Amino acid sequence: MLTDGTSSRECCTLRSLHGTNSLARILGAVEAGRHYGPARPRRSASAVGNLTGMPWARWLSLAVVAVCLGGCGAHQVQAAARDQSGTFQFGGLTRTYKVHVPPGPPVGLVLNLHGGAASGAGQEGLTDFDAVADTTNLLVVYPDGYDKSWADGRGASPAARHHVDDLGFLVALVGKLANDFGVASGHVFSTGMSNGGFMSNRLACDRADVFAAIAPVAGTLGVGVPCNPSRPVSVLAVHGTDDRLVPFNGGVVHGRGGISHSVSATSMVDKWRSVDGCQGDWSTQELPDVGDGTLVHRFAASACADSTEVIFYKIDNGGHTWPGAKQYLPEAIIGATTRAFDASEVIAQFFLTHARN
Repeated sequence: MLTDGTSSRECCTLRSLHGTNSLARILGAVEAGRHYGPARPRRSASAVGNLTGMPWARWLSLAVVAVCLGGCGAHQVQAAARDQSGTFQFGGLTRTYKVHVPPGPPVGLVLNLHGGAASGAGQEGLTDFDAVADTTNLLVVYPDGYDKSWADGRGASPAARHHVDDLGFLVALVGKLANDFGVASGHVFSTGMSNGGFMSNRLACDRADVFAAIAPVAGTLGVGVPCNPSRPVSVLAVHGTDDRLVPFNGGVVHGRGGISHSVSATSMVDKWRSVDGCQGDWSTQELPDVGDGTLVHRFAASACADSTEVIFYKIDNGGHTWPGAKQYLPEAIIGATTRAFDASEVIAQFFLTHARN
């Protein structure tokens, strides 16, 4: 028996919902599990320990065996990361989501939003955010958009066409999860790809009281969408200059719900610099050239109100992609995926250092 009364048989019984690793089906063109180009590089040992090359399910099974053989009778047993699927009633709809719970007490909650025509499970597989969440004890939720889309303010998605209140839904969802898992106020964040990036910007614009920091990837805001945050928000933005779906310089965006118009990536980060009252010029850094045809420039504005910060990763020749992730469609369609940095690792560290006290 364990000190809490758990029997050794119960100790050696573990059910995991983890295993869904389908990729984002952007524009409905990729079936789950397929990808193009080289596989995602393994994370460094410093980021994920000494078991980086081992599949998650195998690592977990070996960990359970080790506990059972080496001491289910021990006084302390390290908790295992786990996934939970859930439903949430909001606005007359039954919404679905998946939560990844880290092995230790959660220090923050990350809302990770998929792109158009994708899903929460697809975003989980594309970003591999669970791996960095486990090393940093971040709770991550992957919700599913209405008809695989978010009403991000542009009015050109299936969700927008059906007048879905995604702003209200997502705020209510993170509120519930923060309460359920004991996440402190000021430790709630949002990131997302494409449509999910647009939605992350809108969440910060409208509910800066809830989200301390955001990290939109390949997404800005629609032209004319208001953005008047109630307080400063830390922002890390990522955008490729060769993005064929959400143009770096702004312009026409063709979505499943119709045509919309986006503001440019530079206009968006300049807006956040203004909102956050950042002083002085950008500090700049060029990341090492890894020989994949992309070149990454990092811009930082740190002298901002309330200890906020605005970071911008401009990826020369980068496409509509998640840096460091799999090439989910051929470069001829979406452009190149840079290997110069891993967006999930960078975003997780940004969130950890930009919580509100």
